[in-house]
Amino acid sequence: MEAKKNSLLIVDDENTNLKVLSHILGQDYTIYTATNGESALEKAKEYKPDLILLDIIMPGMNGYETLSAVKSCEEIKKIPIIFITGLTSDEDEAKGLALDAADYLTKPFSSAVVKLRVRNQIQIINQLRTIEHISMIDQLTNLPNRRSFDSRLKMEWGQAIREKTSISLLMIDLDKFKIVNDTYGHLHGDVVLQTAAAIFSQAVKRPGDFAARWGGEEFVVLLPNTHSDGAVEIAEKIRLDVESTTIPVHGGSEMKITISIGVTSLIPTNENSIDAFISTADKALYAAKDAGRNKVLFIN
Repeated sequence: MEAKKNSLLIVDDENTNLKVLSHILGQDYTIYTATNGESALEKAKEYKPDLILLDIIMPGMNGYETLSAVKSCEEIKKIPIIFITGLTSDEDEAKGLALDAADYLTKPFSSAVVKLRVRNQIQIINQLRTIEHISMIDQLTNLPNRRSFDSRLKMEWGQAIREKTSISLLMIDLDKFKIVNDTYGHLHGDVVLQTAAAIFSQAVKRPGDFAARWGGEEFVVLLPNTHSDGAVEIAEKIRLDVESTTIPVHGGSEMKITISIGVTSLIPTNENSIDAFISTADKALYAAKDAGRNKVLFIN
């Protein structure tokens, strides 16, 4: 399978420049074009390009104004911008850099310089994305980690408030996991965590559903647009799937584990807090454990 190309948005009011840059860069990148600042903003929001090449001298909204507009828009402000310009004075370059431009390309274009400067920016972008991805993933289970969950919950919480929809949370704990580690060793404990994580991952079938490792032997499942009955039903299926799964143990024997799940659900408003939402799910989890473990318990 061919790797997806990085994408560029080239903004210039002269079609000749658009054609030249598209010819130089089109083999290596997916190219989008715009001929003015207003169109550039619309296309940046629509396509979310990895990098913007932006002309300074344009009718209407010039390059400086377009850059400022991009940086003030939450959804596209992190897209780096290379100015493409015939202006070559130190003052012009300083102005662009002060506005947070990533680099400069001057006209007339040198094919080799254009390719190198764009490649350098794309390499930085891809490296930063790799680092960010690693920092958001739990390395043992390959599930999103708590940092990733916090970010996702904040986003889904805001959307639920705006759309007045229900959001549900499952807080999951592996029962008596310390005994597993003490009996079979930490390496086997890691296998148990990986097995459970795979079950949680398979349980989240809709695009918005989100399973993550909370820490230790605790996991969370976030279910946007899900009412309490649906959340409890999903939790009970997860509990049964874990209970019925056989995990091999070194020496040829096998073992099984169980989990306890606390569930909460609400249609949030600005009066509610994320911390209280998580705390309610946590209380439900400990109530399930106090009730004998291997249970699903709901608290509103």
